[in-house]
Amino acid sequence: MGKTIALGPGKADLLDAISQSGSISAAARNMNMSYSRAWKLIEAMNRDFRFPLVVASSGGSGGGGAQLTDAGAEALKRYRRIEQKAASSVADEIKLFTALLLNDE
Repeated sequence: MGKTIALGPGKADLLDAISQSGSISAAARNMNMSYSRAWKLIEAMNRDFRFPLVVASSGGSGGGGAQLTDAGAEALKRYRRIEQKAASSVADEIKLFTALLLNDE
């Protein structure tokens, strides 16, 4: 346990992009990521979770595609909720920290 990052910001963004585009290749393009890198991330997520997060169908005359499974949608929803709670819990500290930075204002 703890040796891999099952779901982090980049993987969550990839899941969002797949959900929006219905395509691994389109999601990868939108994120300026190689198709092979996207596939490696998907394979890792599908391996690390109890159920696959993404299913893909191969191309052909009807075209291919990809979509989040119910488990994928649930994992993404919970991850985004964790992000929101974490951000709100440190908002005051971030303001104080940001005040220490040089800026043009």
